[in-house]
Amino acid sequence: MKEITADMIKELRERTGVGMGKCKEALVLAEGDIEKAIDVLRKAGMASAAKKEGRETKEGLIVTAEDKQRLVLIEANAETDFVVQNDRFKHFVHDCIKQALEGQVGSLEGLMKMPYYKDKTITLDQYRNLVIQALGENIQIRRIETITKHPNSSYGIYSHMGGKLLVVVEVEGAHGEDAIAKEVAMHVAAENPDYVTAEEVPPTVIAREEEIARSQVKDKPSNIVDKIVAGKVKAYIDQFCLLHQKYIKDSSVTVAQFVEICGKKIGKVLKVKCFWRWKVGQ
Repeated sequence: MKEITADMIKELRERTGVGMGKCKEALVLAEGDIEKAIDVLRKAGMASAAKKEGRETKEGLIVTAEDKQRLVLIEANAETDFVVQNDRFKHFVHDCIKQALEGQVGSLEGLMKMPYYKDKTITLDQYRNLVIQALGENIQIRRIETITKHPNSSYGIYSHMGGKLLVVVEVEGAHGEDAIAKEVAMHVAAENPDYVTAEEVPPTVIAREEEIARSQVKDKPSNIVDKIVAGKVKAYIDQFCLLHQKYIKDSSVTVAQFVEICGKKIGKVLKVKCFWRWKVGQ
């Protein structure tokens, strides 16, 4: 069996709010698998559905750049927040995002092999090594995402916590309504949904929620178990599916209803197509 460490117990406690002793017991039963340990606690009624966030192990910065055709996200990491706040680190990250956008590079490997636009005798990766030497810390570009813009969509961008959290939302149905998309992006930043619609939830996840719900109500009369289970699955969907969540600025409507209202005001049928939610180290 995998060794149960203090860090594992701490992470499980942080993610579930359950006491250290019960967390250790759950980890033992789950043979050291944190996700399975969460299920153990939930079946026992001691924890609610938990996000797969875990501990943040890296400092970093997430930036974005866009033109009429594309939108690019990059996450860069360093060992300490002190270096992340350094101007040289920030300049390096913005040089990377500039090259990714202008060079139309979609892969991390391709980006780092590009000639550095300020000194074409070196690659961007060689420039990174120079920044490492100057700042004395390991610096990495962790991930890159290139989003192709669609002519009938609007894109909202919201950056939070000094670039440690960045959200992009695509709203389909109208061009130039970025303010509406940004409102949804702010909601995504705060409420951290896993899916846009209930239809996106994998059947295996629904089956898992049903199993956990039945474990919690196994002593109830059989004629009401199905209703209770259905209610708990609906509660899961309402919590983790963006369009079913209560809109953070007006809890009298869901996000879907908020977007519908915004669309009616401009005479368009709007819908949230997708979102990207990046947090440093995740």
